[in-house]
Amino acid sequence: MEPHAPAGRLAARAHLLAAAGRPEEGLPLLAAASGTTPAQHWAGVPWVADPTLGPRIEPGLLARTVMRLCTAVGDPAPATTVTSLRPYLTVVRHAVDAHGEHAMLLGAGSALARRLGEVRLAVEWAGRGARAQPSKLGEIWLGYAYRSAGRMPEALAALRRAVAYDPDDLSVYADVAATLADLGRLDEALRWTELALERDPDFDCVVHTAHRLRHRADGDVEHLVALADFVRDHPDDAHEHTDLEECCRNAAWLGGLPSGTPLPAGRAPVNAQPSADALHRLQRVSGPAWPHPPGAYDRALGLVLVEPWELLALLAHPETARAEQQDGLEVWACLGLLHHGTDEPWLDSSRRRLLLGLLDGEVDRVTQAALFAMVAYAWVDPEAREDVAAVVAARLTETASGANARAVAELALAAPGLDRPTRELAAATIRVPAAPRQRGRGRSLLRWRRD
Repeated sequence: MEPHAPAGRLAARAHLLAAAGRPEEGLPLLAAASGTTPAQHWAGVPWVADPTLGPRIEPGLLARTVMRLCTAVGDPAPATTVTSLRPYLTVVRHAVDAHGEHAMLLGAGSALARRLGEVRLAVEWAGRGARAQPSKLGEIWLGYAYRSAGRMPEALAALRRAVAYDPDDLSVYADVAATLADLGRLDEALRWTELALERDPDFDCVVHTAHRLRHRADGDVEHLVALADFVRDHPDDAHEHTDLEECCRNAAWLGGLPSGTPLPAGRAPVNAQPSADALHRLQRVSGPAWPHPPGAYDRALGLVLVEPWELLALLAHPETARAEQQDGLEVWACLGLLHHGTDEPWLDSSRRRLLLGLLDGEVDRVTQAALFAMVAYAWVDPEAREDVAAVVAARLTETASGANARAVAELALAAPGLDRPTRELAAATIRVPAAPRQRGRGRSLLRWRRD
């Protein structure tokens, strides 16, 4: 297998090997193709389903092949890939019938079964593997299988046994902490992360778990900001983590536009119409959701090819976009402004000046978009946090007693670096029933011209 070999080439060679009477050599290539493009039904062929294939493959090789496939497809596997991956589970079934006490094969098979929704089979195989050859890895596989089955106390017991096998493997500490948290034992979970961080404060699995659980404990966005900082400063983590995205998902402004009735759209006279190319580029990134604020900032990078005057024109003329593509248009236009003049220090930058200009006037979709763009920038640039926090605090104070105070308060709770009184004011504002939102008279502040 060549590095980055095209999936089609791998699959073609696998089928040729099978046709030449060497299917056991072809299966690892086919699995590699499926790992690259898991939704493609590469394995839906008779030679893979042949009951003699599993017993022909050396069980250790099959276990390693399945483990690589599991790493590539995620846990659980996306629903669109389950059917295309199920033939590999059939191969493992046939192999287990022939090599029923091979612990590595049983554990790897359990991991694949778990990903494909075969939870009972995952528990059965992992349990057999752990009994056949007790080990740390066997207990981890068993713990994960129990977690997928919702049997959390048994999962915790298995993971504790894994720690006993290897007290220096801090990744298992993160697993124990996550399981304790799911059992509602958050204080114990945090103690496990603290114990691991005392040994290695930069161990990625524990850092991600610790920040996620701290945020779960008190809801303070600063834990997520610290996690984003860690991700930025450690681009070569052992594997991909989704803790930040999971914490931000469905949260107002952290993972997308807040739910509820939208505020009046901003309008302003601009001596230009946006070009079709500018509109097309904005539509390519626009949408009501994003993984987290740094992800939103990164997604808007392509808008560096749209001139600032056109981004402002798009703010003034959102009707130029089709209705289904208008959600969040103002947000993405403002995020696009952040990618212009990035060589300028934040405090003296044109991007800051333009966004501050958009904050004037009553609270509407444009002012919210501009404020969120500043908040998102504070997530990615620690040097801008003090300034952005001051801007957010001032805007919150100005609107605290107004009809649209909640809209600004939601943004404030997403901002890094706010002092405690400001954060408490924002939280209290959200708890108070919102006053009826009043339709604004429109905007007249966008007078920036192309020249």
